[in-house]
Amino acid sequence: MSLKPWIDLVRPFTLLPPLLGILSGSACAWGGAHNPYASFTRDLFWTLLVASLCASLMNAASNIINQVYDLEIDRVNKPSRPLCTGQVTVRQALWVSWVMYVLSLVPIWWVVPPPHNSGFWARTTAPWHAHACFWIYLAGLLCTYIYSAPGLGRTKRLGIWANVTIAVARGELLKVAGWAMVASAAVWEPWYLGAVFFLFLLGASSTKDFSDMEGDRLGGCRTLPIVYGPRKAAWMIAPSFVLPWLLFPLGLVLPAPGGGRLLTGSPALLLALSVALVAWGGRTVYLILRNPDELAFTENHPSWTEMYAMMMAAQVGLGLAYLL
Repeated sequence: MSLKPWIDLVRPFTLLPPLLGILSGSACAWGGAHNPYASFTRDLFWTLLVASLCASLMNAASNIINQVYDLEIDRVNKPSRPLCTGQVTVRQALWVSWVMYVLSLVPIWWVVPPPHNSGFWARTTAPWHAHACFWIYLAGLLCTYIYSAPGLGRTKRLGIWANVTIAVARGELLKVAGWAMVASAAVWEPWYLGAVFFLFLLGASSTKDFSDMEGDRLGGCRTLPIVYGPRKAAWMIAPSFVLPWLLFPLGLVLPAPGGGRLLTGSPALLLALSVALVAWGGRTVYLILRNPDELAFTENHPSWTEMYAMMMAAQVGLGLAYLL
């Protein structure tokens, strides 16, 4: 059996942002003020490796499950996809996605921060709050199903709620899950950092919806471009490419509970990252607003590519701002 249809089904390019998001969250926890480790250990290395691979595996599973429930839409928008051509059957895709979901979630039970990480049994029997990473992964898994599956609401058909579901799973929770691999998530800092990416994806995730309007309309999905038209929807999502990055300098002046500043990364690097991303976001907004109607007729419009590139650059830059 050829692997190419399965590779096409999991869409490898889309697996990189969650991988970077997880590692970036871990880097922030390691380089911030809440790091419980005295030194980088072999145990932590394997924890990060397994958990980041699990994040990519879960994203692959969500890509498959989304294509299963979007089959009729994809017959119109993307007829060359493996399910549409019959290279992979729906039954096969469902089984593989379920196996991937299980494999991506179960190992995370043993991802716990100090002081509960001294051996297999200590990790297994750690109190429920020490398994925060597991619960966050589980919430992310449920979000992918809620987004796609009709039996669980299929928020993809509910306008802005589709964006909210994506932003929660791949913005807010992803960053906190990465942090929870290293340190306790019971502090404000990881949630604040996650909110930055939540607000970015709240608008930016719609860039893929413009060229899919024909199939989405037939499939009953009321995406923002369908509900408001390409021009108004373009103006609605534009702020998400610029404003969220201003939260980095704001976090440097906001006080943390108990004293100190909320964000504990390098102030100089966080400011530089904010300036670079605001400028990049402004350029992307220009690409979007100079001819909003073009978004509806260009598959993989440059703004879609810019969105992915900006998100990955932001993850890497944020990690470096905490590590250096």
